[in-house]
Amino acid sequence: MLNYFMALNDHNLPYPDTMHPIVVHFVIAMVLFAFCCDVVGYFTHKPRFFEVSWWNMLFATVAIFIAIIFGQLEAGLAEPYDSVVPVLNLHTLIGWSLSGIIAAITAWRYVIRSHNPEKVPLPYLGVGLLLSSLVFFQVYLGDLLVWVYGLHTVPVVEAMKQGVLR
Repeated sequence: MLNYFMALNDHNLPYPDTMHPIVVHFVIAMVLFAFCCDVVGYFTHKPRFFEVSWWNMLFATVAIFIAIIFGQLEAGLAEPYDSVVPVLNLHTLIGWSLSGIIAAITAWRYVIRSHNPEKVPLPYLGVGLLLSSLVFFQVYLGDLLVWVYGLHTVPVVEAMKQGVLR
């Protein structure tokens, strides 16, 4: 029974398909939407947007740790070949960094919300812009891993098993 449970499929995973991209897309959407809500709330002076932003950042903080767990598991099962290793390492480093950055920004947002839930300071928006830029770069690296290097795609997994890729 244990052998059946731990058997890897044609994607080199113990479950049907990659989970990391599914979870991480929630994080991406929540962080970017939170930033957009803060910008709209700042310019329209409507505090409802700040409330939406707060909850998006809070859930993004939780979701990024789930995404990292799946990302680490799937990176370990990917058996990366030589040319993909630098991109995978950078993607991993930025992913772990983003977890701390998002948690810190969410904590800052909590303090701002506690003092005045109807305003956000301009420096917070600047940090939100930097965070959004870092998220876009991380998305680019993730796209490279899947669409250029083909991690966990059937042809690349088969090539690795046959020893074609090194």
